[in-house]
Amino acid sequence: MGAPTAQQEELALKEIMQEIALASLSRSGFFSKGAFQGGTCLRILYGLDRFSEDLDFILLEEDRSFAWHKFLKNVHDDFSAYGFTMSIKDRSEASETIKRAFLKEESVGFQLEFLEIVNKSTRKLQIKLEVDVCPPAGSTYEAKFLDFPLNYDLVSQDLPSLFASKCHALLCRDYIKGRDWYDFAWYIARQTNVNYKFLSSALKQVGPWQKQDLAVDKKWLVEHLSKKISSISWEEAKTDVERFLNERARLNLRVWSKEFFLDRLMKLDAYAS
Repeated sequence: MGAPTAQQEELALKEIMQEIALASLSRSGFFSKGAFQGGTCLRILYGLDRFSEDLDFILLEEDRSFAWHKFLKNVHDDFSAYGFTMSIKDRSEASETIKRAFLKEESVGFQLEFLEIVNKSTRKLQIKLEVDVCPPAGSTYEAKFLDFPLNYDLVSQDLPSLFASKCHALLCRDYIKGRDWYDFAWYIARQTNVNYKFLSSALKQVGPWQKQDLAVDKKWLVEHLSKKISSISWEEAKTDVERFLNERARLNLRVWSKEFFLDRLMKLDAYAS
């Protein structure tokens, strides 16, 4: 393999920053209230071979008064201890269901120099944290233990609940996001079941089936995903996901087509309960 590109170096630095943030949130007690979810969760905890930009969380119980500032001082202090100069901007609005905060690395020159990038970029690195403060009912969770940058524990959604979250995104997102479909194929390859109770709750909460009394099961999911698969521009989907994959993982995209994903869907139909 050739030398890492500037983009690969930047992604590697962001991965380090994500894991420092997770360890710090653990020390601050965040995981007594919330759980890890999303693409970065899949990468760090379950070995997904694509990079994910954000740290996504879900509260264990609804709490519209949730505020990030209770936990972010500890995050700021821990980044300082590792040599990062951070500014923290809370962009949440009290009325929002998703509370957002951004951690921005202000000393990029030092960090990029540490990673031996020759052509230094002046672009600031950023980690975005999002938490759902009004979670759909029915999610299930598990405890996990990690050892970088130190030993710590956290709570995450289990794989069937994570897959249900992804199915909700596949069905309800109003634009093409190839990363969603890359993850879908990853779940199918591991014969992951879907938490239909959680999926049903999420569909009733947000999306075109909002407030409908749905009977969501495997048959319903296969039918509606089939319609979605048949409507997508797969070249556009490939373009979205390529920059988040290493050279080897990009080989997976060669077979992307309506026929490939319909085949994956039939695999889900065959194994899932």
